[in-house]
Amino acid sequence: MEPMSTPTGTQAVDRAARLLTEIVDATDALTFSELASRTGLAKSTTSRLLLALERSNLVRREKSGTYGPGDVFVRYAWGRRREDDLVKVSEPYLEKLGALTGETVNLGVERGGRVDQIAQVDSRYVLGATNWIGRPVPLHATALGKALLAFEGGEVPAGKLERCTARTITSRASLSEELASVRRLGFAVTDEELEQGLVAVAAPVFREGDKAVAAISVTGPAGRLGAARLADIAGECIREAALLSRALGHRSEREGAA
Repeated sequence: MEPMSTPTGTQAVDRAARLLTEIVDATDALTFSELASRTGLAKSTTSRLLLALERSNLVRREKSGTYGPGDVFVRYAWGRRREDDLVKVSEPYLEKLGALTGETVNLGVERGGRVDQIAQVDSRYVLGATNWIGRPVPLHATALGKALLAFEGGEVPAGKLERCTARTITSRASLSEELASVRRLGFAVTDEELEQGLVAVAAPVFREGDKAVAAISVTGPAGRLGAARLADIAGECIREAALLSRALGHRSEREGAA
């Protein structure tokens, strides 16, 4: 057990480091009791140090109450292009967006000139509950792809643009105009351009500068995603994408100048 003496600054750092090491080295997230037991720290000390580590984003408390590595470690790993860490840190933002909208929520990245959807929160509805993970789709025909293209997260492949439906944009001039609108509004929309009856809205995710590293989308059938509701969802999508960007280390120009 830990000594009863009042800890010095060095002792507090050592104890916090012990907690952090246990969390980072663990295969699975650890409970509060497991952390107190493994480190030999009093529960009051464990609680106080965990709160401090959470405030510094070194530790993240999951919805289950367990503790795992915080966003600082995710940013370090993401700097090495590990998409599994991007998926992990994106989970709470995707889940919140799914809870708010009830629709399918996806996280997508550019890969090989197409959109690869690497994480998904399923719709609460039967209609529209499609699993998009592992199904590469055209950049120009999707909200995710347009959000990536508009913010330098990908390039339109050379050659003729693929027509997926009668509403797919196949003119490069028209696509350029569309992407300019996406940059102005901060979100992208696809309206039955990938599949008939399918509507989606997406917002870009940033890490450094103005280049998107990913995008978040909300997808559903046209009957549920009318113009009024789509505008509300776009706002929620932008908000969660901005929060995820911040978790990945992105700072706006205004924050950088402060």
